[in-house]
Amino acid sequence: MTTRLAANEGDGGAVGRYPSSTMALEGPPLVSDRWPRLAAELTAALREAGESNLVDQVDGLRVHRECGCGDDFCQSFYTQPPPAGAYGQGHRNVGLNPSRPGMLVLDVVSDVIMFVEVIDRPSLD
Repeated sequence: MTTRLAANEGDGGAVGRYPSSTMALEGPPLVSDRWPRLAAELTAALREAGESNLVDQVDGLRVHRECGCGDDFCQSFYTQPPPAGAYGQGHRNVGLNPSRPGMLVLDVVSDVIMFVEVIDRPSLD
């Protein structure tokens, strides 16, 4: 018997262990699977911005959690587990020039994409 990680209903999304004989461990969804057009746009905009070290990360970016701010113009999401406060040293913002209307800004810490700000853009879904 194997175990898998799953969110418990009604517990705010906490992770628990449940027995399962058929389920395997899966991580958060890839950005390229959930929003392939956005992944392609990020790749192109990062190349245009000369951020080749970040381009290589796009294919492996995962949607860890949506922003949750509740603003109707925001579709931002975490690509790494959210910090317990400010990002701190090594943090920088990378503003991109997307091919579609709206803003794309990356929060990068020590050359790792942590958060993708998606503001005033057409629906990702």
